[in-house]
Amino acid sequence: MAQHLKDGEEGERRARLYLEGLNYQIIAVNWRHKHWEVDIIAQDADTLVFVEVKSRSSTHYGEPASFVDIKKQKHLIDAADAYLASTAYEGEIRFDIVAVYLDKPEAVQLIKDAFWSS
Repeated sequence: MAQHLKDGEEGERRARLYLEGLNYQIIAVNWRHKHWEVDIIAQDADTLVFVEVKSRSSTHYGEPASFVDIKKQKHLIDAADAYLASTAYEGEIRFDIVAVYLDKPEAVQLIKDAFWSS
């Protein structure tokens, strides 16, 4: 397996553990609809959360969260819309980013409400 795929899996594993430690209930991992994917779908109290995980082995090229650009946000919103339609969920939703720093053990950052659906 290519190193970037291993890094991605490790980042998602750390993100899940981190979110579980914050009492998020993990509903789905790598949920797919057509060509869209949501890394983690979780429940945080009364809010359904769509989580994008970004892992980096260093910050030489920028912070992990900076790689969630407008195009990626649109894809996440489209995937969330598909998930909501398939489940008939009608409550509050939120988009979070979890940044995982692979070069530092236990270094994880949660950005709640990282962006909004328009």
